[in-house]
Formats: sequence, structure tokens, C-alpha cells
Amino acid sequence: MSVETDSPADSDQTAEELAQKLGEAITEMPAYQTFQEKKEAVEADETAQEQIEEFEQIREEYMMARQTGQADQEDLRQLQEAQEKLHSIPVMSEFLQAQNDLELRLQALNEHVSDPLAVDFGEKAGGCCND
Repeated sequence: MSVETDSPADSDQTAEELAQKLGEAITEMPAYQTFQEKKEAVEADETAQEQIEEFEQIREEYMMARQTGQADQEDLRQLQEAQEKLHSIPVMSEFLQAQNDLELRLQALNEHVSDPLAVDFGEKAGGCCND
């Protein structure tokens, strides 16, 4: 009597195929579809793009001032105001909500993948840096 077992190469291939199917399934999720739509809307909106550029410039200046020890509360206030202004644009607000919804769904999927591994799969697969 013999018991057939998968070779390590077969297991690797199966895991890769399942991972690919998972990625494809994620792209079909309503949360992902909504995220893509809202992202495209932000990219196409001139006002949002201008505010993103302004915010990024203010953020860059703040980070440089902070690194050199020259940042003060006024600099931080300006950065926060720029962020609030950016987030108040309806198309941006909708994008941020869609992004949050997708992240919550991906966290739930990560928990399902991580449970049998006894390790946080998303954290380990995501790289070395957590900001």
C-alpha cells in the first residue's frame, strides 16, 4: 500500500497558482473595483491633482525642516491645513473612503491566510519597513 504525496516542487507550484487566483479574485471584489474607480477619478480631477501637488510640496518642506530641527508648530499647522484642504475635495474624500474599505477587506483576507501559518503573512510578505 502506498500513499502518494506531493513533491515540494508540486506544493510550490500549487501555492503559486493559488496566490495568483487570490490576486485575480481580489481584482473582482466590489471594494477593489470601487477603489480603482475612485483612484481614476482622482487622477482625472485637475483640482485634486493641484491640491496633491501643493500638499506634497508642503509635506516635503516640512520633512526637510524637521530633519534639520527647524520645523515648528506653524509648519505643522500649515501641513495639517493642506491635508485637510486636500481631503475636503469630494473626489479625494471618496477615494480615501474606498481605499480604507479595501484595506479593511485585505486585512481580513490576510487574517485568513495568516491563521494556519502562525505568522502575519501580509506583514512578512510586504517587506521590511512599516511606516
